[in-house]
Amino acid sequence: MKSTKELQTIATQVRRDILRMTTAAKSGHPGGSLGTADWMTAMQFNIMNHDPEHFTMDGQGQDMLFVSQGHITPVIYSTMARRGYFPVSELSTFRQFGTRLQGHPSTEHGLPGIRMASGSLGQGLSVGIGAALGKKMTGDPNLVYTLHGDGELQEGQIWEAVMFAGAKHVDNLISTIDYNHQQIDGTTQQVMDLGDLKAKLEAFMWTVVVIENGNDMQQVLDGMAKAKSLTGKGSPVAVILTTEMGYGVDFMQGTNKYHGSVLSADDLPKALAQLEETLGDY
Repeated sequence: MKSTKELQTIATQVRRDILRMTTAAKSGHPGGSLGTADWMTAMQFNIMNHDPEHFTMDGQGQDMLFVSQGHITPVIYSTMARRGYFPVSELSTFRQFGTRLQGHPSTEHGLPGIRMASGSLGQGLSVGIGAALGKKMTGDPNLVYTLHGDGELQEGQIWEAVMFAGAKHVDNLISTIDYNHQQIDGTTQQVMDLGDLKAKLEAFMWTVVVIENGNDMQQVLDGMAKAKSLTGKGSPVAVILTTEMGYGVDFMQGTNKYHGSVLSADDLPKALAQLEETLGDY
């Protein structure tokens, strides 16, 4: 287990990785990746029960994570590499043709840590529910985690899955919503207002945990620990994780501009100057 300070150090390096990867590739999704860097770091290093050296597709005997908002591969790959799923040096191949680090997660090349090809939004919760029910059938006490963008909740399949999980008491499932209020076409309020998200989830028989600041590492640790304590009680658990898109770089924060746009070569040094190199760049 890492201390809060150690996790913050890793998350800072992860943010550097995200910016360098996307700028070098001249494509990618840095905004949401920066916003979820704290959560993903906490998950990989402290929250989940998993062993990178003994990864299996069926996930038996370990926790499983399905990132439904698959476009945030920069943060997925960086945290996985820093956790030991594959060499950190491989981050330099991000979005290059034929490599394992595609723009959206791919199972084609057998990248350890990836169990589904995601990015077609709306599908990850259904997959996570299936995995959670599989663990119940085999008596595996470990948990299944999913991560979703708030804009993704505008997909109908999400709410079919939400209804199913509540009705069928899938209580070994924790689904986190990256609640940054931004999507590619504007704010979620402008595109399709989600309304009272907590009340909606509770109406579907989910237990809800709210993390007010998902860019505060201690709040993330405390909130996810609370979510874990609520599993096994008859209801799936949802975590509403309030983050800021682009967090860590002042001119990238709080806007959807960098949802799917990357920094220019000239702006990269300005951004990196706000993020101390902590573990060594790849």
